[in-house]
Amino acid sequence: MKILVQKFGGSSVADLECMKKVRAKVTKAVAEGYKVVVVLSARSGQTNKLLEMAYQWSDEPLPAELDVLLATGEQESIALFTMLLHDEGIKARSMVGYQVPILTDTSHTSARIISIQADYFRSQLEDYDVIVMAGFQGVSTENRITTLGRGGSDTSAVAIAAALGSVDCHIYTDVDGVYTTDPRLVPKATKIPKVTYEEMLEMASMGAKVLQIRSVEFAKKYKVPVWVRSTFSEDEGTLVTQEDESMMESVMVSGVAFDRDQVRVTVLGIPDKPGISAALFAPLAEHDILVDMIVQKASREGITDMTFTVSRKDLKRALALSEQVCKEIGGEGVEYDGEISKVSVIGVGMRNHSGVAAMAFEALYKADINILMISTSEIKISCIVREDQLEKAVQTLHTTFGLDGII
Repeated sequence: MKILVQKFGGSSVADLECMKKVRAKVTKAVAEGYKVVVVLSARSGQTNKLLEMAYQWSDEPLPAELDVLLATGEQESIALFTMLLHDEGIKARSMVGYQVPILTDTSHTSARIISIQADYFRSQLEDYDVIVMAGFQGVSTENRITTLGRGGSDTSAVAIAAALGSVDCHIYTDVDGVYTTDPRLVPKATKIPKVTYEEMLEMASMGAKVLQIRSVEFAKKYKVPVWVRSTFSEDEGTLVTQEDESMMESVMVSGVAFDRDQVRVTVLGIPDKPGISAALFAPLAEHDILVDMIVQKASREGITDMTFTVSRKDLKRALALSEQVCKEIGGEGVEYDGEISKVSVIGVGMRNHSGVAAMAFEALYKADINILMISTSEIKISCIVREDQLEKAVQTLHTTFGLDGII
């Protein structure tokens, strides 16, 4: 049995005409002999409407009930699309998360998949040409509806592909692949034919919004080939796959990612002694606040400053916790800077090429862009810069590493 997983996002199923375009891609796959699993998001704007409704009814909606409400967006999509398939004479049925079942933990609104029992699902593929599955949702170990967080339909699609035996997974969206950077910021950005799981993970974590990061983690773990393609064209798209030797030896940098969702927090005048870092960052971890970059200033007479970055949405909680710890350890105070952004150069080729950091820093220096913080990994170099210099920084690095295409 040949199986193909196709996932379509909210803009792809926004209205009847969009859904008809989706139907054409599904019927083509069926004609080619595939059993097709179609994973759908809620129609564009529906999730936000449901969220607005929830906060009209309640000042603090219960997360478990919020999941029940939000899951109806995907349920609407799959029912409508299955009707369209039936009108085309295709044998299809819809399935919501608990019917698959997709078992998750109990973290409502941001649940993580524990397992997918694919036996019943596979038996349904024997009986139907197409199964239209609700993305973004599952059922918890406490038998309650859960949702997987923003972009969770990507994770649903890759997870079902892995459960069915690492079959191909096509993620359809409103862009025709993964680009060297955001074309809206750099018109000379070019599409990347093939990108590694590691590069895509770094791009997703650094701000690129083509794929949800947890979907890439799933794909890497279970070696699921993922194609990023456009719903509205026949372009082949970008393949996200395992690293091979040719990819390592081709180019130093594959792409430039950026993230505006950054705030820099500095805890001033804290003792420079063992245990202080743990005292500061343990409470942040306990409250699920993700810390990105960390820099400690050189000690002056046993006193130092500790600077770190967090997401803007976590700023209020991060400040409150940092101020509390600062008082407890005898620090001088806490300040923050919200006018910063992060720019990153990414590429598995860095492993085989020296001097990438020097090239990046030299280019930013010549462009008169000051670097506020730096972090590195084996295939990534990230710099914090002033927010008003971000666009210039992205364009400078894109040109420096030879990523500009011809327009």
